[in-house]
Amino acid sequence: MEAVASHIDGAPAKQLAREAGLPLPTAYHLLRTLAHEGYLRREKGVFVFGEAAVRLAMGGAMQNRRTKIEESLAHWRDSIGVPVYFALYREEEIELVAVADTPYAPAVDEWADFRETGHAHALGQCLLGQLDERARKDHLDRHPVDRITPYTVRNRGSLLERLGAMGQMQPVIERQEYALGTVCAAIPVTVGSAAGAMAISLPLHQEDRLIPAVEQLRSGVGSLLSSFAFSISI
Repeated sequence: MEAVASHIDGAPAKQLAREAGLPLPTAYHLLRTLAHEGYLRREKGVFVFGEAAVRLAMGGAMQNRRTKIEESLAHWRDSIGVPVYFALYREEEIELVAVADTPYAPAVDEWADFRETGHAHALGQCLLGQLDERARKDHLDRHPVDRITPYTVRNRGSLLERLGAMGQMQPVIERQEYALGTVCAAIPVTVGSAAGAMAISLPLHQEDRLIPAVEQLRSGVGSLLSSFAFSISI
């Protein structure tokens, strides 16, 4: 496979055997096996990567990116001492990509599906605030506003009014709207062409830490966004 990878336009069996240091019969056997499994294919007498190898490479790249994202979130979790979340608005849905927490600073329990309750939590409100009016209303048509706690925004009109009044780069603060006894704050981030958001959460009795903590996250997020993990499409 490494020998094949070194040739953009592919290479014949004899050349691959020589470069891999294998007897020609052994090379032929391996090449036929890899071709049968879809990792290679033969075109005009040369071997090139097949669809299975492409899927494998993409899966490995995706896992590598996710690992880097998780490492970045863990850095901020340890620096600030709070759970840190990262979410995207992708394919017209809210996607919670990664969470970093500890037993001493646990993440909010996803007791109600994050995708369906974007109106109630800070991540969702932050993502919806970055959409244009049409996309925002389309999302709310599919996921209607529903009061899941006594503090959740009352109705669709109130939510749209709140989203319209949000400052472009200001933190979104949410107090017990998604989970009783919890306060959250989210900041918008841009990842390629996708809307993104990072958030933190705290128990209600530690609410006085919320604004300083999210400001600490926002002040350092520039370096995180310039890192490999966030500068590429995920």
